Amino acid sequence: MFGNINPKQLQGMMKKMGIANSEINAERVIIECADKNIIIENPSVQRISMQGNISYQISGDETEEEKSSFSEEDIKMVMEKTGKSKKEVVEFLEKNEGDIAAAIMELKE
Repeated sequence: MFGNINPKQLQGMMKKMGIANSEINAERVIIECADKNIIIENPSVQRISMQGNISYQISGDETEEEKSSFSEEDIKMVMEKTGKSKKEVVEFLEKNEGDIAAAIMELKE
């Protein structure tokens, strides 16, 4: 984009234009969406401040994770009530769209 400009010269030009750039030492970045989480492993994160606005540039290995309609507490409670394994409980909670009572009733049968 800037041809053969020395990185130090580029930083000097950015500073003159009021742009500050710093690297954030992140191990993982999670972007929470309504229906899923986007997870960036081994990220390179740049914080850019320009004229009072802050933005982030993120690159890395992307994976997606579906959000469930139940929590770890729900899973533990159903496990306690039914004596079933976590794997079985999660399967029945997913099958019943997070309905705890329905999952318990089915697992007790």
